[in-house]
Amino acid sequence: MNHITKPLSAGLYLVATPIGSARDITLRALDILASADLIAAEDTRTARKLMEIHGVPLNGRKVVAFHDHSGEGAVAGLVAAIKAGKSVAYVSEAGTPLVADPGYELGRAVIAEDLPVTSAPGASAVLAALTVSGLPTDRFAFVGFLPATKQQRETEIAALRDAPFTLVFYESPKRVQEMLTNLRDVLGEERQAVVCRELTKKFEEISRGTLAEVAAAFADRKVKGELVVLVGRAGAIDVAELDVETALREAMKTMRVKDAATVVAGALGLPRRQVYQTALGLGNDK
Repeated sequence: MNHITKPLSAGLYLVATPIGSARDITLRALDILASADLIAAEDTRTARKLMEIHGVPLNGRKVVAFHDHSGEGAVAGLVAAIKAGKSVAYVSEAGTPLVADPGYELGRAVIAEDLPVTSAPGASAVLAALTVSGLPTDRFAFVGFLPATKQQRETEIAALRDAPFTLVFYESPKRVQEMLTNLRDVLGEERQAVVCRELTKKFEEISRGTLAEVAAAFADRKVKGELVVLVGRAGAIDVAELDVETALREAMKTMRVKDAATVVAGALGLPRRQVYQTALGLGNDK
């Protein structure tokens, strides 16, 4: 395949790459990869393989590594190249750079020097998951990865409980079971959810249902591949005070007052401050 190779003006070009199928790349992305003076990549092997698949020759050009562990020296080196009149194409391992992927510090550094930053948009796991989820897409929030520890994860989920838009998360295969359980316990069993696995790849799988159903479906599975988890927007729920107290008494058997209030507030769709005050009252009664 022939690619348009013409000199690019100096600047940083953020190039989206496929999240699965190698054919999900734009013609403009290929033209930039064919023309850039220097290519920076989160994973140089993946970048070289992608260019090889699409017949983009390097012709002696360098492919340098730039990832989350790259230091200030790597940023400074790429900025210096652009200041010297070079065009730099940056690609993350898959998807759109900066979206739960490296590139933010580099982009900020280039902007700080008043140098051009250009986007070559394309594949994004966030948008791909939204379009196949069946959940509302008019308003959504991309949360990315939740904290690794259970308490921090549940606290962050609780803070998102009343958000009036679809929530989009990334998660690793090793933690998805625990994450879905936390979502169910904090947001409530009836909230709609979708788990997208291996989007655009051969074994693509979309699992839809309530949080209770989805959590149960993944409870005993050994999961592989990339995952996007989506949760439907919050809805109004009427809860009796007796139900709140009953739920708190049960939770406080195994949790501290603060943690019990967080979990119960999320599960019942109530303001955390209100539930915490009730929990304090129960604790004093006890």
